[in-house]
Amino acid sequence: MPPSPWRRGQAGAPRGAGPSCRQPGCTGTIVDGYCDVCGTPATPTSTMATQPVGSGESPVEASNSQVSARLDATALGSERARSGGTISTRRVSGHSQRMRTARIGAGVTSVPPVPEIDAAKAVIKNPVVPEDKRFCPKCGEPVGRGRDGQEGRTTGFCANCRTPFDFSPKLKPGDLVAGQYEVAGCLAHGGLGWIYLARDRNVSNRWVVLKGLLNSGDPDALAAALAEQRFLAQVSHPNIVEIYNFVSHEGAGYIVMEYIGGTSLKSLLKQRMRAAGKYDPLPVDQALAYIIEILPAFQYLHDLGLVYCDFKPDNIIQIGDEVRLIDLGGVRRLDDQDSAIFGTVGYQAPEVAEHGVSVASDIYTIGRTLVVLTMEFRGYQTKYVKSLPPVEEVAVFEQYDSFYRLLLKACAPSPDDRFVSADEMRVQMLGVLREVVAQDKNAGAATTSAPSVLFAPPAAGDSHLTYADLPALHPDSSDQQIGWLATIAAQEPAQRLRALASAPGATPEVFLAQARAALELGQWEVLDGVVQRMLAEDPWEWRAVWMQGLAALARKSPTEAQSAFNAVYGQVPGELAPKFGLAIACELSGNDEIAERLYTICARTDAAYVPQAAFALARIRGSRGDTDGVQQALTLVPPNSSAYPLARQHWAEHLAAQPRDTADLTLALQTADDAGFSRRRRAELGVDIYGKALARVEESGPKPGERIGDFPVTADGMRSGLERALRLLADVTDNPLERMRLIDKANDIRPWSLV
Repeated sequence: MPPSPWRRGQAGAPRGAGPSCRQPGCTGTIVDGYCDVCGTPATPTSTMATQPVGSGESPVEASNSQVSARLDATALGSERARSGGTISTRRVSGHSQRMRTARIGAGVTSVPPVPEIDAAKAVIKNPVVPEDKRFCPKCGEPVGRGRDGQEGRTTGFCANCRTPFDFSPKLKPGDLVAGQYEVAGCLAHGGLGWIYLARDRNVSNRWVVLKGLLNSGDPDALAAALAEQRFLAQVSHPNIVEIYNFVSHEGAGYIVMEYIGGTSLKSLLKQRMRAAGKYDPLPVDQALAYIIEILPAFQYLHDLGLVYCDFKPDNIIQIGDEVRLIDLGGVRRLDDQDSAIFGTVGYQAPEVAEHGVSVASDIYTIGRTLVVLTMEFRGYQTKYVKSLPPVEEVAVFEQYDSFYRLLLKACAPSPDDRFVSADEMRVQMLGVLREVVAQDKNAGAATTSAPSVLFAPPAAGDSHLTYADLPALHPDSSDQQIGWLATIAAQEPAQRLRALASAPGATPEVFLAQARAALELGQWEVLDGVVQRMLAEDPWEWRAVWMQGLAALARKSPTEAQSAFNAVYGQVPGELAPKFGLAIACELSGNDEIAERLYTICARTDAAYVPQAAFALARIRGSRGDTDGVQQALTLVPPNSSAYPLARQHWAEHLAAQPRDTADLTLALQTADDAGFSRRRRAELGVDIYGKALARVEESGPKPGERIGDFPVTADGMRSGLERALRLLADVTDNPLERMRLIDKANDIRPWSLV
């Protein structure tokens, strides 16, 4: 196998060569904490989140949660609305309609399949509701509790409100309901009563589920069942349990639905706990995959004007490679102001009791469910019933910052600050999932790209980055002026700005086009005015704050840019563009620790970001003299990338500028020979390399056996090398006086001889 183009030759073997790289298929060696072939850090991903900065490892390996904890963020949403002196109701902008995408969650990660449960084996042998689960169906006070050694009653009246309760099954095995459904037994007890398994005698003896009432005398429960009878027949979605019928039996009503022989996520958590002997949450990628797969069902319900109301781990079932949303007992119409609202403490949104349910309250339950799936959420029904625990107390929050930001938005105290739709949440969740999987695999640079619906790919810059290198916003195709804007898109900025002043309508895309033209012209007052107008009309318009961030970069105000991009990051936590902008702002302000972390996230997650992120990482590490870190960064650029020659040039430049020893100078010269430098730059590097080598030899003595290019590492050898390099530089110099100076210097430096 030929030597790696990033490694030093035998004569200059790396100091402190360590164990072999553990990445599959890699032949590299761990040198100073990095693989010298693939560039992967030696530290496993599992320890990265807890590695303290300054411990000797790469700062990238420290917790990235400090991105959230350290930086200010521009006010957006309810915070901005309040600062203006009024409480604004959220305006749903047109760009939110672009958040729809196909089901692809299973293509990002994998979730182990769950075998189907035989219906006959699912029946409970002794169907009894445990005493600690018995509560009044009306006031919620404990009922049916034992005392003085006596078992509690399963039927009776609530001591608090005198509402009757009955926890005993109404149906027994062998009962024939509606002349069609033969009861096999009880499956479970839910919020609206016992759930039974039965065979449908009229349809091939198929298994069905009968869902009964908590108490036939409870008017709220009866009203809920009747409501289901009216509108649930129209619900038909592959991720939602199918409703077959609604029947009555001996004065009680039952919903007839399909039997799904799967396992609920609550049961999966219990199984994991039993196996581990302690609470064992789902891996974050698997929890995200489950929710990503079920979110289209929520969007479907919301499109029908329905809200699910009572989502929690109990109500999502996995069977094989599919997931289903079950238990439609709490579903109600968005415009229903009278029916009882069913929810679960710890999951239900805080505003429901006063303002009722909404799409936003469903989003809240989804976020809370994600938290319960991924951590031991102690106090979620008490201390943290309306909030999330501090980030420093939760390992997954510290380890996956984008995941934490996703939950912050989904579980925001104000419903106006949450995702506006299940589709919008799903798009962002997919982005977060890609980041989580990339971090968990720790496989170096991303090799594939996932196009964003909000941002174009980044530009291909390699020097210190500016606003122009950041991804452009994709236009909103639903904007009413998008067609007219296309007619002026090719004009110069000044022409565009004049045309935009007389646009047929004032829409968000028109405002954004004005802001962009003003940005390119440096007309800051115009830009600021447009941004403020956008935010006055819609305090949740993060695209306006994105333009603020670009302007701050252009105006050399990195602290202001940090605040803007950090706010956008919180609004679209699955997008890489705001993280990249935040990284640039942090780098410019000297906050290298966070910048390095964010650049690494971008490089690991999406191939389109690899070159820029790699060059930025190399800059940061080079500024602190971390040569191994520079190598690790530049090797992220794959050989098939158009940026690969540039990465080789950066590597040669760094080695020549900050050599640790003559072996680094040897590698710098070797790298420069095939890096695609111009003739002049190649000659300049040769002069620099041999000049530094000569200084080292004169200070420390020769290096027997080592060579730089064609010359031994001795005083005469390095003088000969420098002489040749100076003459080559003279050959490519156009200025006659400069050429003569270089030739004179070459004559002066050449070794003494007798001829």
